[in-house]
Amino acid sequence: MNVLVFDIETIPDLDGGRRIYDLGGLSDKDTASALLNLRRQENGTEFLRLHLHRIVAISVVLRSSQGLKVWTLGDENSTEKELIERFYDGIDRFTPNLVSWNGGGFDLPVLHYRALKHGVTAHRYWETGNEDNSFKWNNYLSRYHQRHLDLMDVLAMYNGRANAPLDQIATLLGFPGKMGMSGGKVFDAFQEGDLKGIRDYCETDVLNTWLVYLRFQLMRGELDATGYDQELTLLQDYLKQEGHPHFLAFLDTWQKASGV
Repeated sequence: MNVLVFDIETIPDLDGGRRIYDLGGLSDKDTASALLNLRRQENGTEFLRLHLHRIVAISVVLRSSQGLKVWTLGDENSTEKELIERFYDGIDRFTPNLVSWNGGGFDLPVLHYRALKHGVTAHRYWETGNEDNSFKWNNYLSRYHQRHLDLMDVLAMYNGRANAPLDQIATLLGFPGKMGMSGGKVFDAFQEGDLKGIRDYCETDVLNTWLVYLRFQLMRGELDATGYDQELTLLQDYLKQEGHPHFLAFLDTWQKASGV
């Protein structure tokens, strides 16, 4: 079974905000400030409603019988629609098991709204058993099915009061955690034209999720100690072989934290 771990990075949808709140004529900076102020007045937080998050990066770890691969969909010139199409096209072609951290609470709903906005078709993803009976009991949409495993949700026993940040759990387990950026800094980086930095950051986040998933697989007996160590070695070798600076920095931080 193919396993696809994924993570997205977003910025405020300025054009959508202008349309919804009649903010035409404002600069990007003023539009962003207005959206954040409106949201703060609404419920005391600057975290925008999910339909007003524009996707600027989708990073994945793919573990298949062919090996391991880590990358960010599209390139720095890809439109939001193209990124979303690539994500759902992969599901249509390979039907992987999806793994995320808070994907049910953030990443997937954002993808739903943005796919709706752009008219993106995702036939396999929305299957619930009408054409493929196996999806009746195991599909991407059910909170309690394994075709999408939201690690945060499962580990918290579907209890929001028990939720934990990926950064803290990864650090607790001896993995690197956040490196060089955070979700709150993505919009600043985007305004500075640093899409590469955003894409690299998203890849380190998805690497943390993959490592936590491996520990989860060990905990529930899907991997034994030997298999778990083999997966860690496979990832370490892959990061060294690829040689990207952020991969090597991730590996160095991991080694210092855990002595691997």
